[in-house]
Amino acid sequence: MSWVDFSGDAYLVAFALYCFAFMFYVIAIAGQRWSNRDSKRHTERWGRIAFITSSVGLLGHLTFFFTRWYGSGQIPTSNMYEFMSFLAMAIMIAFTIIYLIYRKPILGMFATPLAVIIVAYASVFPKDVQPLIPSLNSYWLKIHVTTAALGEAFFAVGFAAGLMYLLRVVDYTRKDAAARKEQRWVEFTLYVIVVVIGFISIVFAFRGAGYEAHFTQENVTVDEQGQTLTTVEQVQYDLPPIFKPYNSQVVSVDSFLGMNKPWFETPSWMNGINAGRKLNTVIWSIIAGSLLYGLLRLLFRKPLGAVIHPLMDGVKPSDLDEISYRAIAIGFPVFTLGALIFAMIWANEAWGRFWGWDPKEVWALITWLFYSVYLHFRLSRGWQGLRSAWLAVIGFVIVWFTLIGVNLIIAGLHSYAGV
Repeated sequence: MSWVDFSGDAYLVAFALYCFAFMFYVIAIAGQRWSNRDSKRHTERWGRIAFITSSVGLLGHLTFFFTRWYGSGQIPTSNMYEFMSFLAMAIMIAFTIIYLIYRKPILGMFATPLAVIIVAYASVFPKDVQPLIPSLNSYWLKIHVTTAALGEAFFAVGFAAGLMYLLRVVDYTRKDAAARKEQRWVEFTLYVIVVVIGFISIVFAFRGAGYEAHFTQENVTVDEQGQTLTTVEQVQYDLPPIFKPYNSQVVSVDSFLGMNKPWFETPSWMNGINAGRKLNTVIWSIIAGSLLYGLLRLLFRKPLGAVIHPLMDGVKPSDLDEISYRAIAIGFPVFTLGALIFAMIWANEAWGRFWGWDPKEVWALITWLFYSVYLHFRLSRGWQGLRSAWLAVIGFVIVWFTLIGVNLIIAGLHSYAGV
């Protein structure tokens, strides 16, 4: 067995332990209602078990990281599988640090599933070790990517605490217009999370079934001399093609529920090689996530926020507000170093300029500016509580788009991290 194969086994162990840790955190918080013993002792005992489990899972994750690094000869952060795996590990490191400071088991009930989702999301991408392209073959890869991801990991913990705050303070018994507006936005946030879970589930389901659809796509480009170039590319789908690639011909399509040909063609302005596949994946993600959300609503017969809200009883909103702020305050300088300063130094070394308005650079700057505004309002305007929590949630949505939207949708110098 090679070191890379061994790292894959360690990754599976870490994923399983994170899942068990999440269940133990749920028992620690939700189970105290049905415990015949003192609820505080129940929470402490199960919280300790959950933290030990998540810590062992983190050790397994670290084992994956270093054995894959040793086996491949390069730091495993150069493609989407490796980077998202590292981000999940960084989130667990950030969670462990924040947990040791505040000792709040309920934070684990939201932070560990976030890591589980990202680990599962990473597994959607190809796992093969890929050689570094010349611009990535630098020691700045280790410095820039790891520090940027660690800063984003603290933002993720701040997001988890901020979402917990909203679920704690939003009153689902009120029926006035203002309360309903808050409830709808919280529910929409939960719906987006369910859509991500739906995307992961449907990709694994169709891959497990061995589904494939193949197309040939003709692309017309104009070079610097004004000459028209025509190329034909092979495009493979792993999901049934609702949208086929623009200007393409069907080679073969596996049948699914009688669907043996695409329904629509991708719009002409989305004529990139993988644009049709990405649009098709987004549509399927929304369909799967909406179906999953609908099933959950039918099961519980109430909004998901109203289901989770009672679990927050006994948790001080001020504690959640403080945890969210502290996590972001820790992550901000780390992100500043990794995503801006180190990134500009590396950009100058790789491309001969510190700043080039590449989409990834622009969105990293937008992320930095947003959290700068968050800290400014928090410290100088006294924005705490509800407004601070919403900023923490919105901020991580921007982080997520910077990671996913730019890498997989917007073309640029950082598009090497695609599927």
